[in-house]
Amino acid sequence: MTLRERLDKLEPRERRLLTILLGFLAVCVLLIVPIGLASVASSKRTENQEVRDLLQSIYEASGKVSERKAQKDALVARYARPAPPLAGYIEDAAKQQGLAAAESQDRPDVPHGKKYTERVTVVKMHRIGMLGLAKMLERVESSGHPVAVTRLNIKPRAGEPDSYEVELGVSAFDRKGDPQPASPAPTATPADNVEEEEP
Repeated sequence: MTLRERLDKLEPRERRLLTILLGFLAVCVLLIVPIGLASVASSKRTENQEVRDLLQSIYEASGKVSERKAQKDALVARYARPAPPLAGYIEDAAKQQGLAAAESQDRPDVPHGKKYTERVTVVKMHRIGMLGLAKMLERVESSGHPVAVTRLNIKPRAGEPDSYEVELGVSAFDRKGDPQPASPAPTATPADNVEEEEP
């Protein structure tokens, strides 16, 4: 019996129910397929946007990383050249401005973490002018060495214009060398393990 014959045998009520069922199935197929495709496309679009955002953040982070690496390299390069002995260095800078350092005193080294130490020298200067002092300080700060003026005490001298008593503290920061890796213990050769035979 063919499908057509079976449909002809159905009562009108059954035919109507079958038509409604087929219409419902057709509507479901027509609605579910596009909705499913739209849902899949939306999820793929969201995933693509997440990947784009991730790539953008990686590009931005790589720029920051290279910038930080450049800063670190510049810092290490600055500490690669240790500062000269401070007393002589300050006296040299003062002489270039026509000033004289009366006395200098080296303070004990101060450790800063595991890699850095600070050397401090305090210098006292008498009867110096402000312009010479300013030029000397500028020379010390812009020397290219890891040196900083960490103390400055200026007292004007009574009755003398542009004449000051100065106490100056200059610090030099030294980077300790990176520790060398420990050399491995010498390994015993097979010949070392063989005992000598007695005659």
